[in-house]
Amino acid sequence: MNNRKSRKILKKTQTREEELLLENESLKAELALLKKLKALAQAKKRKQ
Repeated sequence: MNNRKSRKILKKTQTREEELLLENESLKAELALLKKLKALAQAKKRKQ
């Protein structure tokens, strides 16, 4: 379901709650990625 076309098609049939749950899931994944990138940047900075 990572395909944008799929999301557009599903969006027409989703309830507001389902839409918000998908957005929440996406934001959690983005936050996890940002935390990992921050940790990598800090580790690199310590090595220098």
